[in-house]
Amino acid sequence: MFGALFDFVRDVGDKLFTSDTEAADAIRAHIDKDNPGIIGLRVDYADGCVTLHGAAKDQAAREKCVLMAGNVKGVDKVEADDLVLIPPKAPEAEATSTAAPTASAAPAEPAADDVPAARFYTIQKGDTLWKIAAETLGNGARYKEIFEANREVIRDADRIYPGQKIRIPG
Repeated sequence: MFGALFDFVRDVGDKLFTSDTEAADAIRAHIDKDNPGIIGLRVDYADGCVTLHGAAKDQAAREKCVLMAGNVKGVDKVEADDLVLIPPKAPEAEATSTAAPTASAAPAEPAADDVPAARFYTIQKGDTLWKIAAETLGNGARYKEIFEANREVIRDADRIYPGQKIRIPG
């Protein structure tokens, strides 16, 4: 299971709103601007907690949406139980077939979304993407993988900040 509640640092991140009444709309617009693959996104905000609703095209899109909402100044929790994965479509042949399945039929290929969720990492003072890649992926030169996995969250590889959460690719 993806998990219900994610903690963030409330006083760091992009300042997108000045009052609680505009928070949900501002966070939704922020996510929609670089939408990682979310359909029917709805955002609720109350007392620093963002609740996300909608359907994600895959696990990476779901994780990015959570990070985009959580790395906002004024947010300290993100609830994502209602941000569900879109089930994989059945192959066209199976969808239109009227024949009963046979015992010799090969099992279905595992869906691309069956891959484990990425790990999350909270950036510490003095961290660089190179240092994080060396510690988490075993080679600092792999920092570009971290940057690409967080393109919607990190705009500039040289501008990360303590308290920011990012994805470490699986």
